[in-house]
Amino acid sequence: MNQRLLNDRILSLPESATIQMTMKSRELKAQGKDIITLSIGEPDFDTPQRIKQAAMEAISKNVTHYPPVAGFNEVRKAVSEKLKRDNGLDYDFSQIIISNGAKQSIANLFMVLLNSGDEVIIPSPYWVSYPAIVMMASGIPVYVEGKMDNDFKITAQQLEDAITPKTKAVLFNSPGNPSGSVYTYNELKSLVDVLKKYPEIVIVSDEIYELILFEGTHQSIAGFKEIKDRVVVINGVSKGFAMTGWRIGYAAAPAVLADAMNKWQSQYTSGPSTISQMAALEAFRVDPKSDETLKNMVDTFRSRRDALVEWLREIPGIKSNIPKGAFYVLPDFSSYLGKSDGDNIIKDTNDLCLYLLERANVAVVPGVAFGAPGYIRISYATSLSLIKEAVERMKDALSLLN
Repeated sequence: MNQRLLNDRILSLPESATIQMTMKSRELKAQGKDIITLSIGEPDFDTPQRIKQAAMEAISKNVTHYPPVAGFNEVRKAVSEKLKRDNGLDYDFSQIIISNGAKQSIANLFMVLLNSGDEVIIPSPYWVSYPAIVMMASGIPVYVEGKMDNDFKITAQQLEDAITPKTKAVLFNSPGNPSGSVYTYNELKSLVDVLKKYPEIVIVSDEIYELILFEGTHQSIAGFKEIKDRVVVINGVSKGFAMTGWRIGYAAAPAVLADAMNKWQSQYTSGPSTISQMAALEAFRVDPKSDETLKNMVDTFRSRRDALVEWLREIPGIKSNIPKGAFYVLPDFSSYLGKSDGDNIIKDTNDLCLYLLERANVAVVPGVAFGAPGYIRISYATSLSLIKEAVERMKDALSLLN
C-alpha cells in the first residue's frame, strides 16, 4: 500500500526517539549482542506485592466489566484524597479523569483545549512526546530553553518573553524528564507572578515523577491559589510505583476541562482497564511519607545518580549537573561532535548515540529528541554494576574519536 494514502498529520508526526532506541537495542539483544540499555524510561523494580494482590482480588471478584468512562468513582475519590494528603490540593472527585496512562491524560487535555494555531509554551529540554501531542491537537509548540547552569529550568523573564496573544497553555514537568530538574517553591512563585497576569492561559503540570525526589519536598504549581483554578495536574502510578505496564494515569482539572476530557475519552477509548484501576487504587492509598518500599527505591536511585555523575565526569570533555529527581542525567557531549572514528564523522548526537550503540553496545538517547542538541539522556534505571560497565564502555569508545 502506498504511503501517500496516509494523512498529513501522521506523515508529519515524529516517532518517539526513546521508543525507537529501546526497540533497536531489543533487536540487537535478540541477535545475541550484549547490549546495556540506558534508554528506557521505567523503573527496574517490580510492582509492590500488595498492589499486585489487589489486582488479583479484583479478578477473583469479577471486576471485569466495562468501567465508567472517567474511571470508578472509588478510584477518583482516592486520587482526590491523595492530592489533599500529599499536595494540599482540593479537587473534587468529579474533576478527576482516570486514563490509560499519563500520556493519554495529556493528549485528552490538548485535544479538548487547542484550536488550530494556538500556542503551547514548552520549556526545553522536554519529554519527547510533548511537542508531538500538541501538534496532533493542531497546536504550535513554543520552546523556551532551560540551560544547564540553571539546572535546565527556565526563568520568569524567559516565560514572560515567550507569551503572545496566541498562547493558550504552558506545560511544566517537575521533576523533569530528561533532565531530572526540580523547580523549587520560589522558582515556581516567580513563574506564577508572570502567569497571574494572563488569566486566559491554562497551566499544565506534569508531576509523574513526583515521588522520585532526592531532596526537599515536591512542590506543585497548583498549590498557588492565584492560578489554581486554571491548573491541570497530570500524574499516575507508572514511575513511583513501578507500574508502567498497568497504564493508569490521571488528570485533575477545572470542571469545564474535566467534563470535556470525559466526553473526548468516551468517544476515543472509554474507561481504562478495571483490573489496573483496582491495582492503582491500592497505590493511591499509600502514604509516601511512611512507605518503606518507596523510600528504598528512591534511595537506590539516589546512590546510582551519585555514582553515575561521578563516573561521567571522569570522561574527558563531558559536563554534567546533578539532577534532583527522576532517574535520568543529561550530560553535555558536544565536545565529541565533529570528531571521527576514521570512517564516519559524528555530526550530531544522533550519530553519537548510534556510534555508542554499535561500538560500545550501550543504548542511550540523543538529546536533540528532547530539544537539547549536544546532550545525551542516560537513564540509571538499571543496576549499579551495569551502569559502571556502560560508562567504561562509552569511555573506551569515545577515546577512539579524534
